[in-house]
Amino acid sequence: MRATRTVQKILSNYEGETPGVKAKLCQMLMHGKLGGTGKMIILPVDQGFEHGPARTYNANPASYDPHYHYQLAIDAGLNAFAAPLGLLEAGADTFAGQIPTILKVNSANSLMSGTAGKDQAVTASVDDALRIGAGAIGFTIYPGSDCAVDMFEEIVEMRKEAAAKGVATVIWSYSRGEGITKEGETAIDVAAYAAQMAALMGAHIIKIKLSTDHLMLPEAKKVYEEQGIDISTQAARVKHCMDSSLAGRRIVVFSGGAKKGADSVYDDARAIRDGGGNGSIIGRNSFQRDKADALSMLGKLVDIYRGKA
Repeated sequence: MRATRTVQKILSNYEGETPGVKAKLCQMLMHGKLGGTGKMIILPVDQGFEHGPARTYNANPASYDPHYHYQLAIDAGLNAFAAPLGLLEAGADTFAGQIPTILKVNSANSLMSGTAGKDQAVTASVDDALRIGAGAIGFTIYPGSDCAVDMFEEIVEMRKEAAAKGVATVIWSYSRGEGITKEGETAIDVAAYAAQMAALMGAHIIKIKLSTDHLMLPEAKKVYEEQGIDISTQAARVKHCMDSSLAGRRIVVFSGGAKKGADSVYDDARAIRDGGGNGSIIGRNSFQRDKADALSMLGKLVDIYRGKA
């Protein structure tokens, strides 16, 4: 499989990386219906840990089965499938080599008390990723949490080990916690800051949320207003987050969030495309629909990222 010039250009931005890491990134970028375009759609199924099984799967009972998610990602022609260890292990042999996988190596849960700091437990390792054939590890950080410094130090060490073993790193950078207001979790200044931190910690792929035009940080707000940074549209905010990810030298995908109407999902994808983002990482908005609807929606998203819709 020869990498397209588009993919070669993206890989050239990772100047300090090992051939093994670049090979894993290339496999994801060249896989599926968007292969070679520089765009990506990833299926993440880590919500069972954070939200519990009924909230996660019961809208589409077939999705209780780990094999369902593997097959959905394959049938939809997605670039990769991300999940915690147990879920990936449950299909790693049956689906070996059929879809690139990302091992989610830390997770939160909804049973912690409200006074607990926003944090995630490390639940898998780089060696687990190698053992099951995953091309990348995925790790969530919570900028704004009192536990953030510990999370930063954890992923820096895991990323170092992963790179040495030829495994890529995806960082979910979600601002939340004691230093962030609820409205601030999706504020554009905070989202761009979260993307920047993930990039500076060595993320090969950055996952952030789409943002609003709210500005939370007073000192940052002065800069946005005085320098006229355009945050008026979703596409403009995506562009700003790409600029904040080493001037677009890092792959950035945007999360789909809670299940919503298909038209909203399509509008989000057009904004990501028009703002120069690399794509979507879309879980509940796909697997909580029945399979026919999910495949139809994912097919439309492929068309949007190809500029055909």
